[in-house]
Amino acid sequence: MSEQEQPDLEESTNEELFEHHRVIADPGQEVVRIDKFLMTRIPNTSRNKIQDAAKNGSILVNSVPVKQNYKVKPGDDVSIVLPFPVRNLELLPEDIPIDICYEDDELIVVNKEANMVVHQGYGNYTGTLANALAFHFGDLPVGPDGFSGRPGIVHRLDKHTTGLMVVAKTERALTHLAKQFFDRTTERRYWALVWGDVEEDGTVTGHIGRSLKNRKVMTVFPDEDYGKHAVTHYKVLKRYGYVTLVECKLETGRTHQIRVHMKSLGHPLFHDLEYGGDRILKGTTSTKYKRFIENCFNHIQGQALHAKTLGFSHPVSGGLIQLNSGLPAGFQAILDKWDKYTGGDC
Repeated sequence: MSEQEQPDLEESTNEELFEHHRVIADPGQEVVRIDKFLMTRIPNTSRNKIQDAAKNGSILVNSVPVKQNYKVKPGDDVSIVLPFPVRNLELLPEDIPIDICYEDDELIVVNKEANMVVHQGYGNYTGTLANALAFHFGDLPVGPDGFSGRPGIVHRLDKHTTGLMVVAKTERALTHLAKQFFDRTTERRYWALVWGDVEEDGTVTGHIGRSLKNRKVMTVFPDEDYGKHAVTHYKVLKRYGYVTLVECKLETGRTHQIRVHMKSLGHPLFHDLEYGGDRILKGTTSTKYKRFIENCFNHIQGQALHAKTLGFSHPVSGGLIQLNSGLPAGFQAILDKWDKYTGGDC
């Protein structure tokens, strides 16, 4: 557990949880708060780290997430689960093409394609962006967490999310860029196609954490004891009646933030496999319309979400680096189909 919040922008959807610690309270255990209980049993930790883990749903008692004020009882099976393996995976260089939008001696900005996991994890040992970076750039810096499988990476995008990512080539750049993401001084704008007619521009504020029912997905919690504070600003770019193209500006960078926040508004992302957008949610019941939606779905492998704009301060010059990327072919093809379907008048 890192003492400093780690940016987890649009983390890989294939991510699994791994048990890092497990303690079974003995029969004579006194009833005590779980943070105090774990403080005496886990080396090199702090109460803040343990409390943060509880807020994120990473502390389980008898396989159920608990809050930081839970009282441990005799016989309780306590475990800490985290979204990365206990041991680092060997990172093998792979000759995978990368779309580089910008490069200098300090950093690279890549335009990530769909169906590519950013770094290694359970079930994704090869074919990741990290494997490609290792081949094209050799030894990239590793952060203080020591995850050698994530060289130069300071933020992430989901497997099916496309668009801009910055990667550090030097230790100096890694530290400087990581601080910008932590301090929320970067500019990140995404284009998303969502189900439904979004009535007006707005802001979603809601704590995001792992679902208590399905640990592979995230949810918005009204109770601040769970999850992390998250803010997404959104504005309508174009209405198609049954779906809406929106631009989302991230103020924070939480796992699946845009996908979870838009779903909480009743507007799941188009073709989002994990959050219910991969079925017809708005429209008619005609066979023709169903065929039209199926044809749209066939153009992308997951959610219609693209990291279109990325802005940050250069780690050496201090100048503003701001880049924009065009929509990938599949996303653009879907918009073209909706334009044709609606007559281009919506």
